[in-house]
Amino acid sequence: MKSLLLLVLISICWADHLSDNYTLDHDRVIHIQAENGPRLLVEAEQAKVFSHRGGNVTLPCTFYRDPTALGSGIHKIRIKWTKLTSDYLKEVDVFVSMGYHKKTYGGYQGRVFLKGGSDNDASLVITDLTLEDYGRYKCEVIEGLEDDTAVVALDLQGVVFPYFPRLGRYNLNFHEAQQACLDQDAVIASFDQLYDAWRGGLDWCNAGWLSDGSVQYPITKPREPCGGQNTVPGVRNYGFWDKDKSRYDVFCFTSNFNGRFYYLIHPTKLTYDEAVQACLNDGAQIAKVGQIFAAWKLLGYDRCDAGWLADGSVRYPISRPRRRCSPTEAAVRFVGFPDKKHKLYGVYCFRAYN
Repeated sequence: MKSLLLLVLISICWADHLSDNYTLDHDRVIHIQAENGPRLLVEAEQAKVFSHRGGNVTLPCTFYRDPTALGSGIHKIRIKWTKLTSDYLKEVDVFVSMGYHKKTYGGYQGRVFLKGGSDNDASLVITDLTLEDYGRYKCEVIEGLEDDTAVVALDLQGVVFPYFPRLGRYNLNFHEAQQACLDQDAVIASFDQLYDAWRGGLDWCNAGWLSDGSVQYPITKPREPCGGQNTVPGVRNYGFWDKDKSRYDVFCFTSNFNGRFYYLIHPTKLTYDEAVQACLNDGAQIAKVGQIFAAWKLLGYDRCDAGWLADGSVRYPISRPRRRCSPTEAAVRFVGFPDKKHKLYGVYCFRAYN
């Protein structure tokens, strides 16, 4: 009996000893985690900044270091900016800085530098913005084993427009769609750009490629041929298709241009070849589809005369709806792809500024 009582007392004491040790160890772990918290913090004052093609912009990024951290100041600060692709599968190098060593990549060469407003300022300045600069950028700051990141979105003022070539609708694979937009002074639109255009009233019943490889189309007025009359308005998503074999239209995006868009006053109507030459004779070039949309949307250009454009289409921009000139809505009206030998139309020209 005495042996049993002694064994019980020993067990209780041993359990209390383990409990005390566990509490001390647990508290000690918490204390260590507090000491080893983040020593480097990177933040962006704005999640999104706005600009336009040809403009300059600053992508904000600031980093904060723990001055009490052991070894602070020993390691050189490395600042790296990358651009995230639309599908987030990879990053494109933009700019790297470490002390006096700086490197710029690709099409950003000669156009980017650190703002350097203070010792902890990692903001990136991009000059002479292009359509391709649109997107999300990652600011990464590295000091020794510590690093942190922040993401900033660069949005461009512009316009989204649906496009298909003379061959007709649903004739472009993804790569041809990208080139078609470039040929019209534009780039293939992102989903965010199409979504913003839909919120602004864009309604188009033909599906088109977007920059992430998806195929979608915006509907503001549901109807039977466009997903059903009883469906809700929205951006309809066909999903992702084979970029080489699948064929659709495309949604393009363009922004401000550095030049003059105008309708050429000419004594007679012109064939397509005559229209091209008439613009050349006037010190300009025949205008592209992206330029007529930019002039219409961003400059309020309004003209009730149908004119040739570079792709062989005939269109005219109406900002003030009126009888005989798009009576119900402001739009770039599409006449079609007529026979290029017809002398039925004028021409829109574009003269770039140096």
